[in-house]
Amino acid sequence: MLIEIKNLVKNYIMGDIQVPALKNVSLTIDRNEYVAIMGPSGSGKSTLMNILGCLDTPSDGQYLFDNVDVSTLSDDALSIMRNREIGFIFQNFNLLPKMNSLQNVELPLMYAGVPKAVRRERAMEALERVGLADRMDHKPTELSGGQRQRVAVARALVTKPGILLADEPTGALDSKTGVEIMALFDELHRDGNTLILITHEREIAEYSHRIIQIRDGLIFSDEKNHRSNDVEQKIYKTRG
Repeated sequence: MLIEIKNLVKNYIMGDIQVPALKNVSLTIDRNEYVAIMGPSGSGKSTLMNILGCLDTPSDGQYLFDNVDVSTLSDDALSIMRNREIGFIFQNFNLLPKMNSLQNVELPLMYAGVPKAVRRERAMEALERVGLADRMDHKPTELSGGQRQRVAVARALVTKPGILLADEPTGALDSKTGVEIMALFDELHRDGNTLILITHEREIAEYSHRIIQIRDGLIFSDEKNHRSNDVEQKIYKTRG
């Protein structure tokens, strides 16, 4: 087991009012699982993502990551965990515009203090892994939306994290490019990566192997997903 959440509660204070975002949520995620956390706006899925990514802390309950109680970690230890164990992939890519692809992918290793020669080699390998060996010197403005997201995926992979946490990764892409990115995620899962996908779209969630639905801060359903023939055909055609 990689992730275990027990009776998680998250409340936000708005003036004199306490607003519940998560209400006694419990779940587990194993290594090499491909999970989609799905729900409409305001359901609590983004709050859960932030807690899973160590970007926020719960009001109550427990979060264990690889048997470590996250609530006991200092701010410095949390920062190290985010850098080493969690690869973030965002809807709007979050690339630095003045840096080329290689420099953007190197950033997490730079923050981790990895020597320049080593981080350059690992960044090149990550870009090759996502099919951008010929775009290493290109800045974000010189890349298509799909290529920018591939750079973001490479940046997430470069630290060899415990999980890849993708927040609406196709939200800024056209449908064809979105299918290509989801096919890439499928390859990453087949290579042994643990993927957690945050989405409000059923069509995107269908790519995963398990779908957790959240409504009003509660887990509404948690089911294995037997992917449809349409999804498998899309992945097959993209690989071809």
